[in-house]
Amino acid sequence: MNINNRWKAFVKLGDFILENKEELQNVIHKAYQYNTWFTDENTQKALQNIALQFLNEEKLEQWLSQYDLNKTHQQTIAVVAAGNIPMVAFHDILCILITGNTLMLKLSEKDKYLFPFLLEKLSGIEPGFKDQIIIKERLEKFNAIIATGSNNSAKHFEYYFGKYKHIIRKNRNSIGVLNGNETTDEIEKLGEDVFDYFGLGCRNVSKIFIPTGYDLMRLKEGLSKHIYVNQHTPYMNNLDYQRTLYLMNQTPFPDIDFINIIQHKGLHSPISTLYYEHYNSLDEVKNYISHEKENIQCIVGNADIENILPFGKSQQPGLSDYADNVDTMKFILND
Repeated sequence: MNINNRWKAFVKLGDFILENKEELQNVIHKAYQYNTWFTDENTQKALQNIALQFLNEEKLEQWLSQYDLNKTHQQTIAVVAAGNIPMVAFHDILCILITGNTLMLKLSEKDKYLFPFLLEKLSGIEPGFKDQIIIKERLEKFNAIIATGSNNSAKHFEYYFGKYKHIIRKNRNSIGVLNGNETTDEIEKLGEDVFDYFGLGCRNVSKIFIPTGYDLMRLKEGLSKHIYVNQHTPYMNNLDYQRTLYLMNQTPFPDIDFINIIQHKGLHSPISTLYYEHYNSLDEVKNYISHEKENIQCIVGNADIENILPFGKSQQPGLSDYADNVDTMKFILND
């Protein structure tokens, strides 16, 4: 296969995702039965973003034009896939296969149906991919590895894979910065950053900064658009457990019955909980960002902050929005 064969095959895979929702529904339902965090709505959302942001013909062509794809020689690159949100490792897989390398994929136990289905469809579109895709439980005989997990699992990855060329990703979270003048529509969009995938992704907003004196109940109307989370039993079990702890510790929180909003200095909030911190000047927020830059994936809001995204855009990454700001394509091509 040459590069044209490869990228055109991925474009066709994007067309398949957009045009064959009925066929996809069977595997989506199977994934949900196995892992109830993968609701139909969340998996459809992930598939839509893959098709529209990663597999769009024009966007793919523009993205690939930044790299010298003639430099590469074929390697086998292993991927240890995370399973926090549906198909979260798709971008890594795309980078490996579109550069002509062989993928050795270790599936997450939480996401073991969607990838085999999509990769089989890709091989059906372009049979040349069949010999470039290996799904294995035990990784061996590879040249480089990309592994994503928690801070704890990253220590194990470093121990086992440190001798290989590698990208090892740890926990990250995202933040929102409010100025106090947000419209209800903007708060609704902030809710997407918070509630999409039940807040399980590194691009989900886990903490907001609000001006001193801000009334947290102003969030209720906009966030109420996402009250559907109270129909999801695992989410509500987490909410009830965390709320019980906050009540026992006499921790104050606003009366919003589908999320705990807690004043806290930390960044990584538990499922069902959104941390907040007051600020008097934007410089305080910028200092926090500078101090926590290795733990922050992205920032949403209207503030004058470098690389800030509009509300509602955190879970719509493009091809050049590399996890942890490490260019995966350069990692693969600079061998």
